[in-house]
Amino acid sequence: MMDLAELSRVANAMVAPGKGILAADESGGTIKKRFTAIGVDSTETSRRDYRELLFRSAKAMADRISGVILFDETIRQKAEDGTPLVKVIAQTGSIPGIKVDKGAKPLAFCLGETITEGLDGLHERLVEYRDLGAKFCKWRAVIDIGPGIPSYNCIGANAHALARYAALCQEEKLVPIVEPEVLMDGDHDIDRCEEVTEFVLKTVFQELYHARVKLEGMVLKPNMVVPGKKSAKQASDSEIVEKTLRVLKACVPVAVPGIAFLSGGQSDVEATARLDAMNKIGGVPWRLSFSYGRALQAAPQKAWSGKAENKPAAQAAFTHRAEMNGLASLGQWKPDLEKKAA
Repeated sequence: MMDLAELSRVANAMVAPGKGILAADESGGTIKKRFTAIGVDSTETSRRDYRELLFRSAKAMADRISGVILFDETIRQKAEDGTPLVKVIAQTGSIPGIKVDKGAKPLAFCLGETITEGLDGLHERLVEYRDLGAKFCKWRAVIDIGPGIPSYNCIGANAHALARYAALCQEEKLVPIVEPEVLMDGDHDIDRCEEVTEFVLKTVFQELYHARVKLEGMVLKPNMVVPGKKSAKQASDSEIVEKTLRVLKACVPVAVPGIAFLSGGQSDVEATARLDAMNKIGGVPWRLSFSYGRALQAAPQKAWSGKAENKPAAQAAFTHRAEMNGLASLGQWKPDLEKKAA
């Protein structure tokens, strides 16, 4: 049965001060795109080598990475020396986790909207992942903004699925990362994003309550409130920070231990600077941390480019980004730290 004290301990460790979560759970299609951009064939071995390089960045992992979200393939893989990758992560003091959803699929009668699938057979998968060493899970719901969307149906269906997933995780002694992502694609302004994000978070927490999910044993992974990439009216960092904090204060119960933001298409430095600004303002009941994929990995991927001799440079790039975001989670980042590294 569920052990709330242990769930709470792991959830708090995932948002420990000065640390954040590495999202290394790219699906096969996504990592293929990223590898193609740096001229690398996406094979089981190249994916393993790349991820192992990150997990063996000893300083970054021990000092700045609280947990790693893995993909199904990776949680089963062994490092080049035969050590399971899960063990490589755990040896650094970081917590292994797993993405358990099956991706966003078209939602019936809702043009341009999706529902995340993967509830069928989830209980059995959770038991297996726990036995493989996972201590937490992740499920991502995708909410798009466009003409006439998101619909109430899309928000409700995704919130309900997130709640069912979270309850199943906790029942199996796994901490759920609850990720409702309002996408920054599109031409909407920041006010529209704020309105939709508020609606989504309010609905998600209502569904979590109905599903009897214990908020002390979960981590929220939301988007920041930002205008669409194609918006004619872009917003300043201070406006993004102010609106994001307002929405979180209006929607997220105090019982939640921490909020680990997704980077969602922001540049590396934007994602760091905005997290830092929120922590400098402070005065919130939860820890504000990061769960970045691209914003932690774009630089090391480029530095590596599939060549073994580039491993030290790639690890240095990863260590730098982890350090910058770790400082941002304490409100101690400064722009000139980026220049020093360059």
